[in-house]
Amino acid sequence: MSESDGERDAINCSGDVPITVESLSEDLARLGVKPGMTLLVHSSLSSLGWVCGGSVAVVYALESSVGPSGTLVMPTHSGELSDPKNWSNPPVPESWWQTIRDSMPAYDTVLTPTRGMGRIPETFRTQGGVIRSGHPQVSFAARGPKAHQIVSNHPLEFGLGEGSPLSRIYDLAGWILLLGVDHNCNTSLHLAEHRTQAINRNTNLTGAPLVENGMRQWCEFHELNLDSSDFTSIGEQFAKEPGLLKQGRTGHANALLMPQRELVDFAVRWMESNR
Repeated sequence: MSESDGERDAINCSGDVPITVESLSEDLARLGVKPGMTLLVHSSLSSLGWVCGGSVAVVYALESSVGPSGTLVMPTHSGELSDPKNWSNPPVPESWWQTIRDSMPAYDTVLTPTRGMGRIPETFRTQGGVIRSGHPQVSFAARGPKAHQIVSNHPLEFGLGEGSPLSRIYDLAGWILLLGVDHNCNTSLHLAEHRTQAINRNTNLTGAPLVENGMRQWCEFHELNLDSSDFTSIGEQFAKEPGLLKQGRTGHANALLMPQRELVDFAVRWMESNR
């Protein structure tokens, strides 16, 4: 499908009036997003319908909803900065592996684009005042009073575990907004995986190009074997917990709002019982 075809479909499903910053802000307030929140957002622009201003309008609406006292956070992952031996979508010839390790440009918090995150976080990360964490593969970007606290000193090893931006959001009693996406995109469930004792603790050795002491280097580090295959089931069970999950429409997208700490604690218990 071409970009124009996708936009035509969005227009056709958007009803009598276009979606705007103001209408998105009203929808988010109705859902329960409040000023002062620390809000981690996973999103799909195409799910919202035709938005006047596109991803920029969505970022403005989210920032307006949490206000100047709130902090907005988004995943800005760049999975292509990884060891080519682990690539499968698509794979590359083994004869290329060492050349890639030797020549791939180092991670740059400003220049390195996101991969597979969608247009909203890619727009957000380029905005003035946004700070991006230093992990070459699973970075997060944040803007607001708690941004430094959330994204600074992101550990290289086990980048979605303890000390990561996810764990900082947990400590701050932050919230998760799934905007047109489901729990398969909910990175906080990976924090639960790191905290679960019953799962397979096997790790992978991976690598990425980084700048250390002013020099580009290929750095190797360990990551946990992650498995999102049961995240939908966990989300369905969490929805049965009384009073925790808020569900509504934002634009034409289904939106889910939940407290991150309660979700992670629930997921740890669920994984220890079911994995």
